Amino acid sequence: MYNSSHGQRGNGSQPAQAPESNSGQFVVCGLGSLGQYCAAALKQFGLSVTAIDGTPPQYWDIPELPDIVDRLLIGDCRYLKTLEEAGVPGCRAVLIVTSEERVNIEIAFAVRSLTPNARLVVLSSQENLNRLLVQQLGDFVAFAPTQFPAKAFALAALGQEIRSFFTLHGHLFRVVQVDIHSQHRWCNYRLLQDLNTSTRRVLEYQARGARPAQTRYHWHPNTRIQAGDSITYIETTALIEPEATRTRRPHLSNWRDRLPSLSPQTLALAARQLWERLQQHQTQQVAWLSALIMGVLFLLGTLLYKLEYADIGLQDALNVALVLAIGGFDNLFGQLKLPFPIPWWLYLYSISLTVAGTVFIGVLYAILTERVLAARFEFLQRRSPLPRKHHVVLIGLTAIGQQVATLLQHLKHPVVGISSKTPDPGMLPTMPLVIGDLKNSLQRVHLATASSLLMLTDDEVANLELGLMAHAANPAINLVIGTQKPGFARNVSQLLPYARVLEINALTAEAFAAAALGENILTLFHLDGQTLLVTEYQVEARDTLNGLLVAEVAYGYGVVPIYCSKSNLEDLPFPSDDYRLQVGDRLTVVATTAGLRRIEQADTLPRQWLVQIDKALSSDAIFEAGAAITRIAGCDLPLARRVMNHLPGRLEYPLYHHQALHLVRALQQVQVSAYLVAMAGAESGGSTGSDPSAPAQGSTNPHAKNQG
Repeated sequence: MYNSSHGQRGNGSQPAQAPESNSGQFVVCGLGSLGQYCAAALKQFGLSVTAIDGTPPQYWDIPELPDIVDRLLIGDCRYLKTLEEAGVPGCRAVLIVTSEERVNIEIAFAVRSLTPNARLVVLSSQENLNRLLVQQLGDFVAFAPTQFPAKAFALAALGQEIRSFFTLHGHLFRVVQVDIHSQHRWCNYRLLQDLNTSTRRVLEYQARGARPAQTRYHWHPNTRIQAGDSITYIETTALIEPEATRTRRPHLSNWRDRLPSLSPQTLALAARQLWERLQQHQTQQVAWLSALIMGVLFLLGTLLYKLEYADIGLQDALNVALVLAIGGFDNLFGQLKLPFPIPWWLYLYSISLTVAGTVFIGVLYAILTERVLAARFEFLQRRSPLPRKHHVVLIGLTAIGQQVATLLQHLKHPVVGISSKTPDPGMLPTMPLVIGDLKNSLQRVHLATASSLLMLTDDEVANLELGLMAHAANPAINLVIGTQKPGFARNVSQLLPYARVLEINALTAEAFAAAALGENILTLFHLDGQTLLVTEYQVEARDTLNGLLVAEVAYGYGVVPIYCSKSNLEDLPFPSDDYRLQVGDRLTVVATTAGLRRIEQADTLPRQWLVQIDKALSSDAIFEAGAAITRIAGCDLPLARRVMNHLPGRLEYPLYHHQALHLVRALQQVQVSAYLVAMAGAESGGSTGSDPSAPAQGSTNPHAKNQG
């Protein structure tokens, strides 16, 4: 992905370019399969969409699309007149997704000539050209057609539990949905609030038999987890090692620094280590032994000829020994009569030197041949053994298939690939791989114990046949089939309800639509019928987030903060509720479009809860409680001290429900008795009935004093 770095979107004053009905017009150029899905995805966000194509599509992948788009124009998108008629000069973003990448680049230049500010989202796989166009076209982002579906296929292969994953500032985040059963470790033992840790946050809770809620934080933190409940949470699962901290091999220029360490002891140690290594590799041992013997015979031959014929020089003696060593006996003694007198013992030694040289050259040729063959098949030897259970079988190492395999390996999930052709040796070198006929290869990958089967070949019929064979061998296997044809996807889904058929263009369109909304929207995923967007904000001096507690952002706007990069360069995954945002901080949240709109308009939800404080067990408790009130509630210290010095009393500072419960728990930890008081119109926020810590409106509930 290449995008522009000009300007900063997502600050509080222009907070995320949140999608809303009056936030500008979007234009889609090209109504092929991808273009139709892009237009439909933008309409799901409630946006105004104009679609353009050169000719009316012969086949509508989305039959209702002509009725749901705001305008449908027929014309060449490369012409300025067509773009002006579509309203490009005043639009917010243009998605250019025709089937010809060359045409897409032409349209991008035409659009930029009409509007300097509209965001350009272009379908293009020309990486170098895309990188150059970023500098020329400003707010420009280009995606390859196979860049995004891989993530959806990897998620489908992992099953229903993992709903999404993404990388953020070096941290890997996973969205996990868990259905609680009677033997689950959380069942009947954990409260929902216990699941919120420094590496995990609850996104959604659905009690047994209840319908999915459309708002965040509708659940009560004190709810005890029971069998039949469904919990969705987001967690950090790994930290990617920064490039600067990775171990690097010493550069060859440092050889001089290592010379002073050479000594008889180190040389002896090196020789011993070399001998031990040679003993482990028989081929190397034979090679070194042959070279040593040949070297001794060569030097001895040189010495003998020099001593026997004192009138020849050292160079002539070396030349005679070299000729004999490389099989040149006939060059010296091939005539009918010997060219010079030679003793019989030296004659026999010359024959022995020639024979030894011939044997050595044969050994050398054998070693070189072995090396060539080993280099040819080295990638197969390095691959891990085939996994035996709970693994993913991937058929088809296409561009998408390779990306899927990389993602699964990144998540440390066992995967084995099947390919009909030998892949490039440098491609996924550690991945277990079976080469050969696809149907026969299924019998070699332990299909009966595999968890999922992904079919990503370019032949939809072959994918279907392989899926049926796999289902017959393992009816419990999770089948995932990829296709480029929407009609095929719909028909197969109806005929094979146990298979998940994913249409590649539909998956790609969601990412294009998210990119059109703004570069601060990092990714998106679906949960219980809602689209959740991972959005980053930069806090500036006059925006809606400056000076707010993280709790006020979370509960006031109905979003889930998952990461905060502080202005002092400290990173906080899942920042604490009592952290106060400052200018320069970057806050990443998970939110619906409604939540993003509330942040942009500074439209906070009402604070409907007060905290009643009865008594403190000591003077130290009074002091610590005042600090806790200031930190968690966000009120000034004099107000907190005044309440604590006149107990029993009520903190006349409205709070959000989860924020108030957090304060009550903190006060109880310092031996201060407190409970909640509901203001007029307050809702308990619990999804399981009445709130035990929420008394009647305007009243207190002594029975609930110990209920956090």
